[in-house]
Amino acid sequence: MAKLAEMKCMPCQVGAPTLNEDEIAILQHDVPGWEVVEYEGVKRLKRTFSFKNFAEALAFTDAVGKMAEEQGHHPRIVTEWGAVTVTWWTHKIGGLHQNDFIAAAKTDQLYE
Repeated sequence: MAKLAEMKCMPCQVGAPTLNEDEIAILQHDVPGWEVVEYEGVKRLKRTFSFKNFAEALAFTDAVGKMAEEQGHHPRIVTEWGAVTVTWWTHKIGGLHQNDFIAAAKTDQLYE
C-alpha cells in the first residue's frame, strides 16, 4: 500500500461502512501523534500542533484548509495562539474512513 500522504481522498458515499477497530489500529500506525477520540458517538482523529506564535498557527491553518479543499475532505480546525487542533472524520458516514487517515498524514506533512 502506498504511503497515506501520497494517496488522494476518494469520494465517500452515504452509507459506506466506517472503519472497524482492526482497520483503525492498522492505519493509526501511519499517523503517530493522532489520537482516536469519540464525541457524540462518532470516532474522530484529533491532533494538536504547536507553534511559536499566532501568525505561524494561522499560516498552518490556511495550509490545511487549502489541502482540504484540494482533497474534497474537510476537518474541524481550531486555531489559537501557539496551537492548532485538527480533527478529521467523515461526516457522511458518521465516523472514520480511510480518507481521514490520508488527510491526517497530509496534515502531518504540512507541519514538517
